Amino acid sequence: MLTIEMFLLKKYQLNKKISYIFVKSYFNFLIIIKTTGRFMSKTSTKGIWKVISASSMGTMIEWYDFYIFGSLAVVISTKFFPSDNPTAAFLSTLATFAAGFVARPFGALFFGRLGDIIGRKYTFMATLLLMGGSTFLIGCIPSYETIGFLAPLLVLILRLLQGLALGGEYGGAATYVAEHAPVGQKGYWTSWIQTTATVGLFISLMVILATKSVLSAEDFDLWGWRVPFWVSIAMVGVSYLIRKNMDESPVFAKAKKEGTTSANPLKESFGNRYNLKFVLLALFGATMGQGVVWYTGQFYAMSFMKTVMNIDSSQVDSLLGIALLIGTPFFIVFGWLSDKVGRKYIMMSGMLLAILFYRPIYKMMYNTTDINHKTEIIEQTSQNIETAKNNDVITTISKTYSDGTTYVEKKTDFADGKKSQSSVTVNINSGDEWTLIFLVFIQVLFVTMVYGPIAAFLVEMFPTKIRYTSMSLPYHVGNGIFGGLLPAISTYFVTHSKAAGKSDFYLDGLWYPIIIASICFVIGMIYVDNKNKINHL
Repeated sequence: MLTIEMFLLKKYQLNKKISYIFVKSYFNFLIIIKTTGRFMSKTSTKGIWKVISASSMGTMIEWYDFYIFGSLAVVISTKFFPSDNPTAAFLSTLATFAAGFVARPFGALFFGRLGDIIGRKYTFMATLLLMGGSTFLIGCIPSYETIGFLAPLLVLILRLLQGLALGGEYGGAATYVAEHAPVGQKGYWTSWIQTTATVGLFISLMVILATKSVLSAEDFDLWGWRVPFWVSIAMVGVSYLIRKNMDESPVFAKAKKEGTTSANPLKESFGNRYNLKFVLLALFGATMGQGVVWYTGQFYAMSFMKTVMNIDSSQVDSLLGIALLIGTPFFIVFGWLSDKVGRKYIMMSGMLLAILFYRPIYKMMYNTTDINHKTEIIEQTSQNIETAKNNDVITTISKTYSDGTTYVEKKTDFADGKKSQSSVTVNINSGDEWTLIFLVFIQVLFVTMVYGPIAAFLVEMFPTKIRYTSMSLPYHVGNGIFGGLLPAISTYFVTHSKAAGKSDFYLDGLWYPIIIASICFVIGMIYVDNKNKINHL
């Protein structure tokens, strides 16, 4: 708690008393939630916190590994791809990032089958090691300048391995926790697993900020960006030791003892028309919309602020981290609420709110920092021209605005005749920071509504013997394909509209999540029921 408090004091210059109250209230909220769960059923929940802790820690680390790539996308684009076209390099980085998502459904099939045959525990131990090893090796790959096109190729291969690993992790963890949870409390207990994706992203941002605070800007750009990848291997080692001592799911162990496990989970999951109907319903009536809402509220928001609004990367990481910190407890709230009122209407409400409010929210975000709406202090404007050792001419224009916002534009005219390139960095004032924190928090709230109940919803749809396989595929297609492609597709739409000269170009990237979520909302409202199924658990 002290670490977070000091971070807030340093970054936002908050009054110590206010900072203490904020942090103390947040942790008290978590304690109340945990205490509430502990007294739900004193006998039936015995030992479940050990299950939650072991499962959540491993899953959180896997999400950290998976998302550290996206958190460092702007830096990675300059290391593993040609630097003569920054826009193309960034889009290539997003495409590589998306490749990991595309691989997730294949991981769901491969590891889901193993999980339904040999067990939940050993399967997601294997995924943990695969993820950790791939992440560590990404941090070891030489740059494009050193090994050429072999660099992006190796990154792509390791990114695909990450996707395969995550495809097998989530279904196993969610199933494992659900099969330990008491009847009528699946939403509450599985929602702890739902927090791990957001917490993993939050930790990735904090590790990046900590590394940047220790190293100079030059050292971080030269080699320091690799540190968050290397840190992963220690975290994975600790999680492996914890998971190694876990017991198998009692529901699966009972089925295996009775000989009722499936010999061919893939055939029974997707070759059976009755079960396939529920797989498709889970995809098009829930996870497809949940996936785009998830990635819009977190990754697209981050990408939008860095590349469209041109806000300093460290500022974006900081304000996004705080929004995630405030919003994370609501995964538990909506998971718990889904046990009381049903999963459907909570998830559908989250999608509908996102559909209606995305464009107004992003318009407010853009206008908050738009320098065209700010007053420039002319006497503080400066221009500096210098010639680099290779005779490139670098022009730096610095501007200051009356509200404290600063603007720096660097333009490089290459001596070898290549097309010149420019970059813009905006440092916003504290008032604008808190406005953006609030607007991102609203998006995270939509995420918690659609994502909090989804694990229990999916687990309850399928019988024990094919649950791992059946729930993993629609989840990872919805999130990996529909959600994972969102940053690349939306960024392309924005770039294309900007080149075409549209005044509201920055909103065009939102059409993709709005359309996908709308389709899912209609299908979900018509075909998904609101009953929490317990007969299979």
